[in-house]
Amino acid sequence: MIRLLIHAVITALGLWLAAEFVPGVEVGSAGSLIAAAVLLGIVNALVRPVLTFVTFPLTVITFGLFLLVVNAAMIGLVAMMLGGFTVTGLWPGVGAALVTGIVSWIAGTLLGDRKAD
Repeated sequence: MIRLLIHAVITALGLWLAAEFVPGVEVGSAGSLIAAAVLLGIVNALVRPVLTFVTFPLTVITFGLFLLVVNAAMIGLVAMMLGGFTVTGLWPGVGAALVTGIVSWIAGTLLGDRKAD
């Protein structure tokens, strides 16, 4: 449970940094930011595996770069479902996916990426 909470905080930090540095990504309030982080975790757990499987040929052809588009689509889906979180297009979505991915990677490196017991 603690790891899940830490992961949600790290995702919220990544989304906040994306809103600060990527034009076209906006967060209305702290509550919207937290809701977006939790909802992104749920969407990544439920929808992303299906979309990754369906787009596997494109991912292979592009040497994995299409996964950025898949991640941007997940962020865009969250923005469509949540009122206080806005992504204005594909490129802001890709930028947000890059920022949140880098933040998650750095946090995973610093915290250690061990499995929950």
